[in-house]
Amino acid sequence: MLELIDTYWLYFLVGQYPNGPLGGLALTLVLAAGALLLALPLGVLFGLARVSPWRAVRWPVTAVVYGVRGTPLLMVIFWAYFFLPSVTGVKTGQFTTMLLALVIFNAAYLAEIVRAGILGVPRGQLECARALGLSYPRAMRRVVLPQALRSMLPSLVNQFVSTIKETSLGYIIGLTEVSFIATQINTQVFTRPAEVFGILGFTYFVLCFGLSRLAYGLERRLARRSASAPSSTPKPLTT
Repeated sequence: MLELIDTYWLYFLVGQYPNGPLGGLALTLVLAAGALLLALPLGVLFGLARVSPWRAVRWPVTAVVYGVRGTPLLMVIFWAYFFLPSVTGVKTGQFTTMLLALVIFNAAYLAEIVRAGILGVPRGQLECARALGLSYPRAMRRVVLPQALRSMLPSLVNQFVSTIKETSLGYIIGLTEVSFIATQINTQVFTRPAEVFGILGFTYFVLCFGLSRLAYGLERRLARRSASAPSSTPKPLTT
């Protein structure tokens, strides 16, 4: 195993870069981070629409969210890679296709995280903001959403963990992410698949376990902050 690492570590990390396109573990991280960063604002908009009092906004977004959440990511990738070019006439590369599929898929899941975070904020916060003269959109943006986002941080980290694992599906369209590179290395050595895919599995474990611990740390920190926050209930007067 050490011999494999010593021989192929650079190829495993960055693929053929700088003599070719970026690949390997670096491409996996770039793809996962880019997908989550692009999906987050879209997920926030979808989440706000899911709790909107206006049916014309809430119902179409709800249908989109349920439709995407009820569809395997593999099917979303196939649609983005085969169906969209046939409709638009524009052929996209593997990276763009995978990024688009991940953004759409993650936006639907982030919408439910945002919706749950908003519903977790006491309704009195919104009512007080409206009583002070704020419109519904401004009250959501300035009062409710900042509180909801704070409680959503651990869930957002967990979604990033899922996104890292989902990037491995780029293999089916020839994207040179880390699992594709591992397969190519296995083709070259051929007789050592257990070691090659053992290294791949360990790499995914280190990334996902580290981020899971980060999410756990955020949960504990938020719990301590909530426990130490002063209570809003007035204390009885003593004589």
